[in-house]
Amino acid sequence: MANIHNIASLSTADLLQKEASASSKNRSDVNFADQLKSAIEDVNAAQKSAEKSMADMATGQVKDLHQAALSISKAETSMKLMLEVRNKALSAYKEITRTQL
Repeated sequence: MANIHNIASLSTADLLQKEASASSKNRSDVNFADQLKSAIEDVNAAQKSAEKSMADMATGQVKDLHQAALSISKAETSMKLMLEVRNKALSAYKEITRTQL
């Protein structure tokens, strides 16, 4: 019962402050490599889902054509985004290597 009274006594500002500190702590724990790996895994999952949707369409097992088209479109868009991120990263790397010290 003590926990219930503690929760009831907290104000909205206290809750928001605790959420902000928790989210900033979580953001500092994640590094760029982990975020990049996670993004690549998401693109891979979207590609696999699109391949399954295309296979289902080819075999006639698709139940919802609209969902299949959305899955394929999502995979295409995520791949284009990943390619643009890669191109920007390579461009930045080349620019850094050309910089004279």
